[in-house]
Amino acid sequence: MTARRQLIIRSVAIAAAALAAGAPGLALAQAKLKVAAVYTVPFEQQWVGRIHKALKAAEARGEIEYKATENVSNADYERVMREYATGGNQLILGEVFGVEAAARKVAKDFPKVAFLMGSSLKPQAPNFSVFDNYIQEPAYLSGMVAGGMTKTNRIGMVGGFPIPEVNRLMNAFMAGAKETNPKVEFSVSFINSWFDPPKAKEAAFAMIDKGADVMYAERFGVSDAAKEKGKLAIGNVIDTQAQYPDTVVASALWNFEPSADRAIKLVKEGKFTAEDYGVYSTMKHKGSELAPLGTFEKKVPADIVAKVKARQADILAGKFTVKVDDSQPKSTAK
Repeated sequence: MTARRQLIIRSVAIAAAALAAGAPGLALAQAKLKVAAVYTVPFEQQWVGRIHKALKAAEARGEIEYKATENVSNADYERVMREYATGGNQLILGEVFGVEAAARKVAKDFPKVAFLMGSSLKPQAPNFSVFDNYIQEPAYLSGMVAGGMTKTNRIGMVGGFPIPEVNRLMNAFMAGAKETNPKVEFSVSFINSWFDPPKAKEAAFAMIDKGADVMYAERFGVSDAAKEKGKLAIGNVIDTQAQYPDTVVASALWNFEPSADRAIKLVKEGKFTAEDYGVYSTMKHKGSELAPLGTFEKKVPADIVAKVKARQADILAGKFTVKVDDSQPKSTAK
């Protein structure tokens, strides 16, 4: 028997013995990571849709085994989390804004399970990490586009709830619009729902009737109103221009892939700890971007496009910082 063959046989024997003894590194290398997610809204909703998309991509690459439950009520959220935790899932994701206390309690009860949850609060050691949609940079850029496209100098803004995650994007958008058009005024309202397209549509109609010719579509339903009335819309979190080619001018996109991929890698390596993933939603980390102008490439004034490109370059170079303002935005239009 050659020395090389003896070495191969010995290596196989050592690996088999280590696997039998339950060596964690080898065991994880053999099996796909089991990942689960709990969502309070349907997969199609913008925010959750981006998380779901990133995890489905990891599943398609063969990195994880992925299960998810949508439309879970706040009252049922803790139960579903516990079922996934006891079911052998090694990483659990979701948005826990309405069930913070219960979710953090579950994490304490399962210290060996990694949790990465949407939250406005801090991480909780050792295993509860938080993320947020810090996409204020492309929101600012999309506001610059909006300021250059309005002819009435009135922009309508319809949001879900006035919470930090929504407020910071609206405020950034408003600041961007003011940069390219100091005369612009805003009508702001909240529908107090994360998914009620008819209600958002009605709120948008009311603003358009009062002179708004560009709508900030923080919620589904707003772009429908703009389309019906022949007005323009700016998208948020996802790009819906394909569905509204003559309506949606630009969109601030949230890419959850950098956050999801980091968590998956750390869990596989046994290095997952409680941390704030907010920074991985910034443009620098490719966690957000301004969608291509597409059908509006030739319709947005050239000077506005140049200003947006210059401002984007400054953001990526660290020369310009978009302020994070979590306070509730107010209407300025009379």
